[in-house]
Amino acid sequence: MNDKEKVALGSIAASAALTAAKAAIGLLTGSLAILSEAGHSLLDLSATVLTYFAVRISGKPADAEHQYGHGKVESVTALGETALLFLLTAVVIWEALQRLTGAQRHPVEATIPAFAVIAGSIVIDFFRARVLRRVAQQTSSEALHADALHFSSDMWSSVAVLVGLGGIALGYAWADAAAALVVAVFICIAGWRLGRRTIETLTDAAPQGASEHIAAIARRMPGVVGVERVRARPVGAVLFVDLGVGVSRTLPLDRVSAIKDRLGRAIRAEMPQAEVTITTEPRALDNETVRERVMMIARNRGLAVHHVAVQAIAGRLSVSMDLEVEGTMPLNSAHDVASRLEEALRDELGPQVEVETHIEPLPADVTAGRDAAAARAAEVSEALTALAKDIAGLTEIHDVRVRETAGGEIVNFHCRVEPTLSVRAVHDLVDSVEHGLRRRFPTIQRVIGHAEPSR
Repeated sequence: MNDKEKVALGSIAASAALTAAKAAIGLLTGSLAILSEAGHSLLDLSATVLTYFAVRISGKPADAEHQYGHGKVESVTALGETALLFLLTAVVIWEALQRLTGAQRHPVEATIPAFAVIAGSIVIDFFRARVLRRVAQQTSSEALHADALHFSSDMWSSVAVLVGLGGIALGYAWADAAAALVVAVFICIAGWRLGRRTIETLTDAAPQGASEHIAAIARRMPGVVGVERVRARPVGAVLFVDLGVGVSRTLPLDRVSAIKDRLGRAIRAEMPQAEVTITTEPRALDNETVRERVMMIARNRGLAVHHVAVQAIAGRLSVSMDLEVEGTMPLNSAHDVASRLEEALRDELGPQVEVETHIEPLPADVTAGRDAAAARAAEVSEALTALAKDIAGLTEIHDVRVRETAGGEIVNFHCRVEPTLSVRAVHDLVDSVEHGLRRRFPTIQRVIGHAEPSR
């Protein structure tokens, strides 16, 4: 049995005891105020029984018919309790006015048992309201919050009844009916507060400040360039959040997915009750470069491009790139792929842009190969060392590997380069070694040089 069910059962026991005691004393003394309190407690007893079953049902997990769970069962129960409170208010006011106007006369006695029962009721109501409010806040339970309001209103209306009994003891016959009216006011206020809260929940009113808090968390998240939409609605203890954020359209899908994961964790860290659905919308940023836009368009079409060169020639933009396609694809099909990419780039960059694509075969995912003989590897290593001696700034050729494949040899090597050189300068140095090696050994298909900063 969870905490919600335990406090609901405790409320049933307390309501039953208070109802019996107040009804007995009210009948014995003839006090309308006490009888009103007994009626209030009887409604509380009915409400707490409904609450007990409501919290049991609301705790069920989501299913095919109730995909957001059963949390709103508690709100429906609270709405029923609100109706009962207003009904009792009308009955008490009617009876009190009848007594005050003299239409009905009922002698009232202020006895010691009456004072004792009402004083005990105040103590019980105080502690039950406090326990119910604490658990309701911990579990976001509408039904338990409704019960807490019931016991709280009971406590203050019991104070009014106690004052009325004091007035009767002092000889003021009208004090009992006046106390009953005060009780009716407390019941009406409790019903109004509960009804407003319940209707807001049933109509999916967002909790105060929740949307602003979620939006603030999203704006602090790196990679989020704007908050497009925040919708939040409570269902029982769960706050369902629909969040739309803008991200740069140049980001690859894995980066976008990582941003969504981090944002979801950040929201749940500050709002543990939240169940968040995040959607991203691509946004064109003012600082996008032409190369980023070209890569983004190719990536969105599932194409691999590299060596993207962007030139401004006499005020006109020129874009060229290498486009990789399947090596077995017929030329006419490959040309169609290139033409569609070029058309997409002109749509993005403008019809006056010059676009050229160099079509080349896409490397195989896995190329079968084997290590070359030790003598061959030594020969290639010596050649690399000799080439490096003629290139200033490039030293320490090491970790040389030579692999034989069906298309030719593939050579990998590492070298040391001055760490303050720019990447472009280092690339040129390594390229010089690669080109020299391929000229010396025509059977080498590819050379991959890895530059490391010299120590």
